[in-house]
Amino acid sequence: MLDANIKTQLKAYLDKVTQPIELVASLDEGDKSGEMRALLGELAELSDKITVIESGAPGDQAGERKPSFALARRGEPGRVRFAGLPMGHEFSSLILALLQVGGHPPKAAPELIEQIRALDGEYVFETYISLSCHNCPEVVQALNLMAVLNPNIRHTMIDGALFQDEVEARKIMAVPTVLLNGQPFGQGRMELGEILAKVDTGAAARDAGKLSAKDVFDVLVVGGGPAGAAAAIYAARKGIRTGVVAERFGGQVMDTMAIENFISVKYTEGPKLVASLEEHVREYDVDVMNLQRVAQLVPGEGVHEVKLDNGAVLKAKSVIVATGARWREMNVPGEREFRGKGVAYCPHCDGPLFKGKRVAVIGGGNSGVEAAIDLAGVVAHVTLLEFADELRADAVLQKKLHSLPNVTVIKSAQTTEVTGSDKVDGLVYKDRASGEVRRIELEGIFVQIGLLPNTDFAKGTLELTRFGEIIVDARGQTSVPGIFAAGDCTTVPYKQIIIAMGEGAKASLSAFDHLIRSSAPA
Repeated sequence: MLDANIKTQLKAYLDKVTQPIELVASLDEGDKSGEMRALLGELAELSDKITVIESGAPGDQAGERKPSFALARRGEPGRVRFAGLPMGHEFSSLILALLQVGGHPPKAAPELIEQIRALDGEYVFETYISLSCHNCPEVVQALNLMAVLNPNIRHTMIDGALFQDEVEARKIMAVPTVLLNGQPFGQGRMELGEILAKVDTGAAARDAGKLSAKDVFDVLVVGGGPAGAAAAIYAARKGIRTGVVAERFGGQVMDTMAIENFISVKYTEGPKLVASLEEHVREYDVDVMNLQRVAQLVPGEGVHEVKLDNGAVLKAKSVIVATGARWREMNVPGEREFRGKGVAYCPHCDGPLFKGKRVAVIGGGNSGVEAAIDLAGVVAHVTLLEFADELRADAVLQKKLHSLPNVTVIKSAQTTEVTGSDKVDGLVYKDRASGEVRRIELEGIFVQIGLLPNTDFAKGTLELTRFGEIIVDARGQTSVPGIFAAGDCTTVPYKQIIIAMGEGAKASLSAFDHLIRSSAPA
């Protein structure tokens, strides 16, 4: 299962294990059980602190999924379980679970660890994943950690592609999907703090009081994507009081898989780039307030206020808005009703759940055509619908698309409705050339039609375009003195990571210049 290089690296990690671990496996005679048996055997060979207990042996939990295995400390029940082979993106989840169950201290913030240990009640989490999903490991690792730290919590990772019957029965059509005590808990990427906030209902009120008590910032950056990170670093390097308030540090880059146009870096992935950004920001004296949603921007004379959803109010002498953008929706009947039930926005994450099925991709730009190419290798058939009379993707992508035998391209197609009962069963579109209305029977729809700026909180405060973009000048200044903006939420053309970083740095330098000039005597 594991090559020599991986074994060498893994052995170095397992040397950090201080407590005996039992890998309690529930197996049958299938091929996947055979692969799991081989994997567990190799793990046991790499550390004298790891023991494998097979199905039916003492300690095995009856009724568990097969193949699956639990990680347990000797004499304790296994609270972390993997139903399926944790390879691909989930291999890191396996390594972390081995370390944490084996006594290696976690890297989570002390206040989060304390919050986890203080949780009362019984929590049984189940997370459906796909091994190609780059958003899933963060959720799996967060819930595994909670199960390690609190004896009242159990968590199972479930490979949806391996347990298809279960996926169908529970109507799982997006990953990661988390169930708590058998009921829907959440979908999509969730950080540890987000999960705790949903479980620990009193956390928001406690956070609000702490945030409101903070001193006035010289520069407060709203948003933690590439533009926000660059702005924070440039401000902090000036030695002024700098804060970052973000709904999710990293923003949309966290949902980006392959990045091949970041100059000087031939290839990277979104989560890896975001980890580097956050590490760089935290090298400086920056107050990072993550998982906080901005509700309103209130300009003032010399000091501006940023109001958060939880009721907290932050104050700053200058503000840089770098809230980025989100996926644009079709805004047709049925889209929101069937989100997560056949309507999806991430082909990398959710594509494996549609293996052997019929899907549509909405959008003929680079994102749409790339999605159709990727999905064609997994699903039975892909229908790509483009509103315009020509595709807008690069020529090389179009050539690849048209070479695929299981892809149909429909141009001049206006999607008008998503249909279904408990999940998607088709879509309706209008032929813009003939006016004829047609229906396609399918099981999944992947929407890839561009971005919308995250600027709802700025309406009525800052001057926006009809598309919702914040209007900025060459220095990043908005219509309100002392409030600047940068990145994908602004009128700056070409929404690219490298451009957002440059604009964030520029807005920060402009904010610093504003502070100097506004504090100078008349």
